[in-house]
Amino acid sequence: MTKSARRSGGRAARQALRAAPLTDDIRPIRAGMEGGTYKPLSDAEVLKIHNTALDALEKIGLADAPPSGVKILTGAGAILGNDGRIRFPRALVEDMLTKANKDITLYSRDGKNDLILSGNRVHYGTAGAAVNLVDVEKNEYRECTVQDLHNAARIVDHLDNVHFLQRPMVCRDIPDNYEMDLNTIYATTSGTTKHIGTSFTEPSFVKGAFDIIYEIAGGEAKFRERPFISNSNCFVVPPMKFATESCEVMELCIKGGMPILLLSAGMAGATAPSTIAGAIMQATAECLAGLVYVNAIVPGHPAIFGTWPFGLDLRTGSMSVGSGEQALLSAGCAQMHKFYGLPGGAAGGASDSKMPDMQAGWEQMCSNVMTGLSGLNMVYEAAGMHASLLGFSLESLILADDIIGHAMRCVRGIEVSDETLALDQVADVCLNGPGHYLGTSQTLSRMQADYVYPTLGDRTSPKEWVELDKPDLIKKAIDLKNKILGEPSMAKFDPELDARLRKIVPIHLPY
Repeated sequence: MTKSARRSGGRAARQALRAAPLTDDIRPIRAGMEGGTYKPLSDAEVLKIHNTALDALEKIGLADAPPSGVKILTGAGAILGNDGRIRFPRALVEDMLTKANKDITLYSRDGKNDLILSGNRVHYGTAGAAVNLVDVEKNEYRECTVQDLHNAARIVDHLDNVHFLQRPMVCRDIPDNYEMDLNTIYATTSGTTKHIGTSFTEPSFVKGAFDIIYEIAGGEAKFRERPFISNSNCFVVPPMKFATESCEVMELCIKGGMPILLLSAGMAGATAPSTIAGAIMQATAECLAGLVYVNAIVPGHPAIFGTWPFGLDLRTGSMSVGSGEQALLSAGCAQMHKFYGLPGGAAGGASDSKMPDMQAGWEQMCSNVMTGLSGLNMVYEAAGMHASLLGFSLESLILADDIIGHAMRCVRGIEVSDETLALDQVADVCLNGPGHYLGTSQTLSRMQADYVYPTLGDRTSPKEWVELDKPDLIKKAIDLKNKILGEPSMAKFDPELDARLRKIVPIHLPY
């Protein structure tokens, strides 16, 4: 190869290649890449946590199961004590683990973004129940609205690296809880076709929710075939108590064909042991109880092992979701999921900072990387969540697409082969060529397949930055937000379906 051939195209060719849309076969990152290289716990420590969790279930048990739950659990072999606590014999837990669904798919509505939750496949998405929206332009907080939730769904629909939308905020402008729950379904499903997670306030609301969901799906049978909404269910109130009404909601959702996220969210030092190992153990025990509950109703029903222990800052009493301890908690939980062979999820990527600033950046990256490397199937709250889960930012949601992109590149890791070691390139460049690899065919062919380029992150030189009028990262996020929201929603319902939905419940979003 001649020197001129090597340099043909040069910088302009590389820039054109980076700007071109990537085909699926050369994308450097994608949903469901395999993690699992990071293991903060030894095999012996994992086993000790498991055995301690079984001891907790057998000796301590859980209180406050609803009457229906008592019947379901005791019918499966659990023991109701005179103190009202339900205890779980070791053999019962082990039997239910054999029946549990270990290969769950969370479906998207259009079939383009299905999430396969097996092994160490990693997915990132939103979650939470923030009551405030972060207004970055005014540097203040205000209460969230249903329009904000719909806007978040529309933005998620555009972001390659945010793989699912679990409801990240509560519609504070809808005072009626029934209408709020059903409007949450409408606002999210009309904003994105990606998989959605949501909660229900009371058991009596579930039927109306399924009326809307089945209508959107085109019928009950079609939803049961491809359930595109899952129930995020806080079935326990740590420490070691069932949440009575949430358990009743869970029973109804299972009967309706909806996947369940078994969510245990204790706070270390408050509602869970203060130690990282103890918090992981309690969450594991509580989710094992939930797993028995689910499989006693329908063996093999899709249920995500949602161990969500949080840290605590004793100086403020707030959750320390942006801490290194939080990253360790969630990564350790991922190891427990793998020990059981169960699809699991935990929290990662949230920030204690009030605004999408440098603190938010380091906090979001820390736990997003560590949870991804641990092989966590579902990284919840990975985008947009601030103020120890009290605030949600649309601009931060957009910026998280770049953050998660870099985290996913870390998850992908380093491929070592004869091709990637590139001895032939070294020989050619050093013995026959100009002494550098710029412009070689191998460099051009792999620069997109191997490297992640940020959408909004700035890699220009200081000179170029000045020539571009010193672009500001937050301003770029605001501009992209306005661009996305200025276009029609790609998930918008057709007029006939929309009219049918509006007859079921008052919809608070305009047509």
